[in-house]
Amino acid sequence: MRLLHTSDWHLGRSLHGVDLLEHQAQYLDHLVELAGEHKVGAVLVSGDVFDRAVPPVEAVTLLSETLSRLAAVTQVVLISGNHDSARRLGFGAQLMRPEIHLVTLPDQVGQVIELGEPSAAGPHLVFPIPFLDVDWARVALAPDGEPLARSHQAVLQAAMDKVRSGVARLGGRGRSVVLAHGFVGGGQASDSERDLQVGGIGQVPASLFAGVDYVALGHLHGPQQINSGPGGPLMRYAGSPLTFSFSEMNQVKSTVLVDLGGSEVTTELIPAPVPHRMGEVSGTLEQLLGHRFDQVAKDWLRVWVTDQVRPDSMMETIGKRFPNALVTRHLPQGDLSQPLAGPSPEAVSPMEVANQFVTDVGGQPPTAAESAALQAALDVVLAAEGRA
Repeated sequence: MRLLHTSDWHLGRSLHGVDLLEHQAQYLDHLVELAGEHKVGAVLVSGDVFDRAVPPVEAVTLLSETLSRLAAVTQVVLISGNHDSARRLGFGAQLMRPEIHLVTLPDQVGQVIELGEPSAAGPHLVFPIPFLDVDWARVALAPDGEPLARSHQAVLQAAMDKVRSGVARLGGRGRSVVLAHGFVGGGQASDSERDLQVGGIGQVPASLFAGVDYVALGHLHGPQQINSGPGGPLMRYAGSPLTFSFSEMNQVKSTVLVDLGGSEVTTELIPAPVPHRMGEVSGTLEQLLGHRFDQVAKDWLRVWVTDQVRPDSMMETIGKRFPNALVTRHLPQGDLSQPLAGPSPEAVSPMEVANQFVTDVGGQPPTAAESAALQAALDVVLAAEGRA
């Protein structure tokens, strides 16, 4: 049996003011075609379906239409990510047609979806683990009523304990697959992922996922395999299907085709359609207007104009030369006072913003007590957003 693994659609997101919904729809058309072409047993969606807790109507409509089209050719297993509202995304899960499995709440952890007809090899088992809000999950997943430690590692450990119990109870010679959304140690982040830290702890070790055959990860936007150690499962981030920041411009966006047959699980990356290549160019205005940059003129670009004096009508001229320029900056040649690439807004954590605000207003950084109060308030807001 084959599966398709995808994640981090972020429906409703924009890129430097450009609405991406049309390009996201093109990717989802591509995904439906792949599901039919490869006759996959299921499409696995590892979270961050929407870009925010309350997505625009057009994004909700696109998801509804896509799930309906996928259900006509295969099953879909979809979990919520840290950008999604668990309750909103999971609304109506019990009313969905049987081919659609939405898993968004901590008390659904341990649920198993069996793929394939029972046979001598047994069915393949899929265990979805949605993004676990720590303060919610540490109570919901507590085995003896005593809340778990306040960390992602503690709640994911409890979730995987439930999965391993399910594998021991139901597993035959079929494969076991886990969907999860989080930051696993060893993964390479980019500028466009939202910080997962709650109570100061964000990453979890790959060793938590021992005992299964494949782990379909979501959250990091670069497609990559995670080293799980000797005897560990094959673990992979599918990555986002579109580029969401200039830190991702060299990534090859893709969908993972997972083959559960044979002596071991194998994967193949199928490139996703590219609406526009993404890159950056620099030079004086005269150089930028020359033929040297003709081949990239229609790309999504970050443009650095290096004239010693800011040219007249710089923005208008660059806009005509590079109609898809997303960022244009004047940086005189040899000026090292500012880096070419600063962090994107997504790369700056809410705590950094709050701390900088206190510093700017009060003239000095927050005290330890003030930082603790800010962190506590932030945790309440993030938890409420995830549960809404």
